[in-house]
Amino acid sequence: AFFWLVSLLLASLIWFVSVRLSDREDAKLQYGLLIFGAAVSVLLQEAFRFAYFKLLKKADEGLATISEDGRSPISLRQMAYVSGLSFGIISGVFSVINILADSIGPGIVGIQGDSPYYFITSAFLTMALVLLHTFWGVIFFDACERRRYWRLGLVVASHLLTSGLTFLNPWYEASLVPIFIITLCTGLWAFFTAGGSFHNILKCLSCKQEDDSRVMMYSALQVPFED
Repeated sequence: AFFWLVSLLLASLIWFVSVRLSDREDAKLQYGLLIFGAAVSVLLQEAFRFAYFKLLKKADEGLATISEDGRSPISLRQMAYVSGLSFGIISGVFSVINILADSIGPGIVGIQGDSPYYFITSAFLTMALVLLHTFWGVIFFDACERRRYWRLGLVVASHLLTSGLTFLNPWYEASLVPIFIITLCTGLWAFFTAGGSFHNILKCLSCKQEDDSRVMMYSALQVPFED
């Protein structure tokens, strides 16, 4: 989360300086600088994700050195999941905190003809971003470990695309639907990257059904028979 905050601070400074040095009366230029700031923020987030991967690799080597069996007690997949989830949570907090503050009032959403679904769509968008950062973390770490740099490019490209789609708001249908499609596809990708398979899903469901049947049989045996 700290690494994400540092990337946000640097992106904010770059955008702030760009705005100060530009013509503030030019609306098109300011909108272009906003898009530029969002793109820089995405690139810095991914750069700091890579830096965090390098830091964790060094820490992993140190843990393996001092352990009794010569292996680290934390796997790379666990670190990737925790890292992505931390990025997602802090990103979600910053995405929704100002919205929650504005929801206190005064005023009513949509009273001047704007969309009345502003808060609910913001909540769904924040949820998608938290999940996406988690999935991106798993894919990113695996790509760095296996040196499959084309996967890194796809992660960065999907992050840029997701960020760019938010500029379609308040046309929420054009932004939320593609973002959730990206989230679903990225989630499946992360699932298979982490070693998941459809066979494991079916095996898990079959074990669950067997456990449920055993519980039902045990409960039936506990019921006393009536004469």
